[in-house]
Amino acid sequence: MENNAPKGLEGASKVFFQNIMDISKCRQYQELFADSDKIEYKKLDLSGHKAVAVPGTNGSYSHIACGQILEDFEPVFFEDFEDVFRAVENGEADFGILPIANSTAGSVGQTYELMKKHDFKICASTKVKISHCLAVKPGTKFEDINAVYSHEQGLSQCSDFLASNNFKSHRYANTALAACYIKDSDQPYGAICSETCANELGLEILRRDIANAAENYTRFIMISKEILRSDNANTVSVSLALPHTSSALYRLLTKFSVAGLNLSMIESRPIANTDFDVVFYLDFEGDISSPDVAKLMNELDSELSYFKFLGNYEEV
Repeated sequence: MENNAPKGLEGASKVFFQNIMDISKCRQYQELFADSDKIEYKKLDLSGHKAVAVPGTNGSYSHIACGQILEDFEPVFFEDFEDVFRAVENGEADFGILPIANSTAGSVGQTYELMKKHDFKICASTKVKISHCLAVKPGTKFEDINAVYSHEQGLSQCSDFLASNNFKSHRYANTALAACYIKDSDQPYGAICSETCANELGLEILRRDIANAAENYTRFIMISKEILRSDNANTVSVSLALPHTSSALYRLLTKFSVAGLNLSMIESRPIANTDFDVVFYLDFEGDISSPDVAKLMNELDSELSYFKFLGNYEEV
């Protein structure tokens, strides 16, 4: 169609009319698919003894997060985050717990990368106050420390402390496993970990509260093999890919606006071996038993080349 807009307003007029058409299409979809199939789920049951795949060891922040969600559980510890996903997929554990974002250092990239690869559903989340400490083998002096080990998130969250003391930092799979490593080493190493972990391992705490920000929190997700939903679930998580066309993201957000749904998080991650294609991760307020949510989910699933429902849950 020929664009007869005044000179200089061609782009704006195109967006204006495109937006009107998108809103109309959204309303038509809502009318035509008023009886969209809702996603089937089972009720989340946190009672009884549960086996939970946990990265790290006793006292890790993931272990602490698990205790905030479940009263009675048996941790099955793994070194790698991917092993947690696999344990849930193959039925070795009822649930798995993983960090997904930190208020200081941002999203946990490793978790997001694995979310693209594995089949799982988020069934709960929780937020843990992170209080990092510098732990050493008993008898190690502060001035003798020549390297500090921790997960990359721990190192990032304590970057000011590390820089001010000229400490060399080394990444490790997990904060708690880093503490295990320095405990067994004959070198004067330090570990950034939780005080709970340091006490569990009999380490000496030389400095407390060493994170850059005093208010430092990490959000954890609990994953399951099936779609499990609590009665008070109020967050829906999805992942999707958009076409390389003008205003694709803007037009996606229009759908949420027309449906009256509030987006609370949007994250993009690159897809390996592509020309800078990305997967978007979105959280929005709602529940899958709602007709508005069901219609939007069906619309996205039918229109996009890649769409994945990740779970409907509440923060515990």
